[in-house]
Amino acid sequence: MSTRKFGTWFALTVVACWLTVPSFADSQARIVRLSQVDGDVQIDRNAGHGYEKAFLNSPITQGVKLQSGSDGRAEIEFEDGSTLRLTPGAVVEFSELAMRDSGARASSLNLQAGTAYVNFKGDKPAQEFLLNFGNQKLILSKPAHLRVEMKANDATVAVFKGDVDVESASGRAEVEKKHSATFDLAGTNPYTLTSSLESDPYDDWDKQLDKYHQQYNVSSSNSYSPYAYGVSDLNYYGSFYDLPGYGMMWQPYLVGAGWDPFMAGAWMWYPGAGYTWVSSYPWGWTPYRYGSWTYLPSYGWFWKPGSTWAGWNTVPRITNPPRQFAFPRPPASPGQTLVVNRGTVSTPVGVMQNRIQVRSDSAGLGVARGSIRNLDKISRQVGISTNARGTVQTPMGGSAAGGTAARLPAASRVSPSQAGSMARSPSAGGGGSPRMSAPPSHSSAPSAPASPRR
Repeated sequence: MSTRKFGTWFALTVVACWLTVPSFADSQARIVRLSQVDGDVQIDRNAGHGYEKAFLNSPITQGVKLQSGSDGRAEIEFEDGSTLRLTPGAVVEFSELAMRDSGARASSLNLQAGTAYVNFKGDKPAQEFLLNFGNQKLILSKPAHLRVEMKANDATVAVFKGDVDVESASGRAEVEKKHSATFDLAGTNPYTLTSSLESDPYDDWDKQLDKYHQQYNVSSSNSYSPYAYGVSDLNYYGSFYDLPGYGMMWQPYLVGAGWDPFMAGAWMWYPGAGYTWVSSYPWGWTPYRYGSWTYLPSYGWFWKPGSTWAGWNTVPRITNPPRQFAFPRPPASPGQTLVVNRGTVSTPVGVMQNRIQVRSDSAGLGVARGSIRNLDKISRQVGISTNARGTVQTPMGGSAAGGTAARLPAASRVSPSQAGSMARSPSAGGGGSPRMSAPPSHSSAPSAPASPRR
């Protein structure tokens, strides 16, 4: 073959390969959030290490598996706020988490054992959500809330809200609201429909989490967010401020002067992404995936949402750190998991003399979702209390705010109605679960912020 003919052949081959790129683009990676971990929950990150201890706020990517032990429960949040909840003894594989060329989000899950609750928002029509169990395929295209329970020989789908379609060896089953369907996992017997629902011991747990999300995922603070996962926790555990010269910024409750955002967490290795910082704080998703952390002298650390949400940060972005700040750095060798725990205590929350005791600098660690009403008010009280009154204990390595809590200068606080309306001290801030905010086309500040507190 002549050099010219070889060159022509090579060029055509390159063009042909290039033309196949759109098929690969159909598998754009998506990352969803492990938003709650109770008890023994294990994760297989598809990194060749098998199952390991699951960390709160771990990214869930395509190919990841989760399993809950005899006392384990877990919640996974999707970008639109849809949730998957696992009860003890459940095993699920995230076989597909992709973005189609059309912009549709494709989620395909395989429930291999146990009981799972699905609350599918279905707010956008361009979504594909499939839940496989046994030889059955549950197809969701409209909002629905349901429970899937797998036993040794059969599986039952109970629908609380909406209606769902299930494809099985016996044909397509339509299961309406307050109805259930039982399927033979071997596929030898037809499915049976029942016009009633049997209760499950974990129904109340599922309802409790739904109520929490409904209460704190409010439109007033979500109007500038392109995503919904993490919104509830960000609203519950902290608040936004419109700071002159800085714009819209968020700070958690229950953070003292010695606190920084990287005191508790882990570096975890993910194939294709390398090391990713996984925060231990219950609000620790969005503030570490998007935007940047900024230190303001006299007021502490704030998270600034930023202006783009096209990609997510593996290593958190930091601006204007204080002197002698130790930047978080991942391990030098790939494949490890490095746990970071400095300046925190094992029991940031307790009960003393029939009162809840919240430690300063806890940043929400140990505060269960929705367990304390008006967490902003508690945060300010913690900031001005003294050890002599027995209401505050300063964790080792941290420093509680003493005296009257400092106030932000001429700042408008953005506060959802359910989270209270009182502005809090930045020096006595706190923790909360993350939320996405500030799409590129919007201003960083909400259109109707609350009036400044003096």
